[in-house]
Amino acid sequence: MGDIKPVTDAEFPTTVLQSDKPVVVDFWAEWCGPCRQVAPVLEELAKEYADKITFLKLNVDENPQTPLEYRVTGIPTINVYQGGQVVKSLVGARPKAAIKAELSDLVTA
Repeated sequence: MGDIKPVTDAEFPTTVLQSDKPVVVDFWAEWCGPCRQVAPVLEELAKEYADKITFLKLNVDENPQTPLEYRVTGIPTINVYQGGQVVKSLVGARPKAAIKAELSDLVTA
């Protein structure tokens, strides 16, 4: 699935919560149509923001603990983590412009 690396429940605390830059985590599943719709958009944004934001994806079927912990009840859910905290949560597929607008304040800081 392109440039966005997968993250697991075990890796989540170190890779996401202890990151020194903002991290976008795409909670997804293989069977989810809207997840497949938003994946190429996130791939494009990952390339655009490569030096400022880390993009990761977490398969909710293979890694049930983290979605449970962050109350992810619908997918796709795109959570933005900064300093170990969720600073934004986008639920559902959105167009690139909408996702980019939500991320804009992270790249100007």
